[in-house]
Amino acid sequence: MHQNSPALRRACAALLTVAATLGVTFAGGPAAHAAGESYVALGDSYSSGVGTRSYIDDGTSCQRSTLAYPSLIAAQRGYALDFRACSGATVADVTNSQLGALNGGTSFVTISVGGNDAGFADVLTECALPGWASDCNGAIDGAQSIINGSLPARLDSLYGSIGALAPSAQVVVVGYPRIFMGEDCNAFTWFSPAEESRLNQTADLLNGKLASVAAAHGFGFANPTSAFIGHAVCDNPEWLNGLSNPISDSYHPNQAGHASGYAPVVGGVLGFAFNASPALLRAARAQGAELAAQQRKYAGLDRSIEPERFLAPDLHSRAVRQAARAHGINLERWIAAHT
Repeated sequence: MHQNSPALRRACAALLTVAATLGVTFAGGPAAHAAGESYVALGDSYSSGVGTRSYIDDGTSCQRSTLAYPSLIAAQRGYALDFRACSGATVADVTNSQLGALNGGTSFVTISVGGNDAGFADVLTECALPGWASDCNGAIDGAQSIINGSLPARLDSLYGSIGALAPSAQVVVVGYPRIFMGEDCNAFTWFSPAEESRLNQTADLLNGKLASVAAAHGFGFANPTSAFIGHAVCDNPEWLNGLSNPISDSYHPNQAGHASGYAPVVGGVLGFAFNASPALLRAARAQGAELAAQQRKYAGLDRSIEPERFLAPDLHSRAVRQAARAHGINLERWIAAHT
């Protein structure tokens, strides 16, 4: 077996994790071995750190955060992080603007992508409206059609490129959590329990496709579903933001979602236990200037990616007024009674 093969990396990582659990220490253990190894974080807003409300100044709208799981993992393991994940990225965006970070010396790759291909933000925007003013089911049907139809082939091509460009890397595909817990506690959104259930089912459907294509390429899959149960929007504590200010942070993992949700799940697939201590969080934050300088040189490429933004319901829009008239609703009275 080649000394840098993904299979050998996984076997060594598993052995070191067991050793740590048993209190055994090897000379040149995990941290010493991992120091400086190349880690490339690819993908969309769920990897860049949208929702953490703390972003590096890299001259882009990617909203990369030192408190996102890639930065946290790099800080714990001593990896040399190339943080290419960017808010709004689709499969095509990752292919066109992020894969240049990969090479034969890349040791680890994580990637979350697919949600924007399925219109994640647009679907949530539609479903946040009152039921009489929206076509939530139609929007979900459209997203599921993409997930079942064209998305797997796009992912297959992208994963093939990752494997070819970084043949020695351990690659982990990262999925998406269920956002909702069955009720809507936000004052200016109107997700129904049935809509929340269908939206969660869509996240499960997407994860299933991601896992299947990942397995076909020999990649690991980090499924955050179980970790986020009990921490969805309107749960206590929330690891996912509901309707937020700024609006772009809505329906994304917050700082706790990355530190207590995503980082341990991804770390487990990479082969180590993650613990977000105060010292680690400080170390992660300290990477900000370096990461900003590193990513600033790619700003031209990153500006080709259009951020996908959830839009808060506008109850005074022409479309909503027309829907109210069609349903015999006095809009001003309805607003007064429901906001």
